[in-house]
Amino acid sequence: MIADLEAGIGTLIRLPPESIDVALVVVEPTPRSIEVGQRAAALARERNVGRIIVVASRVTDAADTERVTSAFAGCEIVEVPYDEGVIEAERQGVAPLDVAADAAAVRALVALGLSLV
Repeated sequence: MIADLEAGIGTLIRLPPESIDVALVVVEPTPRSIEVGQRAAALARERNVGRIIVVASRVTDAADTERVTSAFAGCEIVEVPYDEGVIEAERQGVAPLDVAADAAAVRALVALGLSLV
């Protein structure tokens, strides 16, 4: 089962230990997002999650990449670049895959999904 939990760590705290196979910790390359993501990743480790993947969302440059990779040393990291195709899909109220299937962000997310199979 795949679940999209609310932002923060509240739901993760209430889950029983070892009840999650993979945790995707989605962060943006901003200090506040990284801080919350670090707490979530630490809690996932305490809960014996089998695999923790940090999804760096809306990455625009090498500085963003460095900010996330240095904050999550030792974690598997997947980058999802900032992409106007995703923004346009949000404006239209449709899935990015339906508007910009070849967009870099969509390709990154599809690859992430395939890696979870």
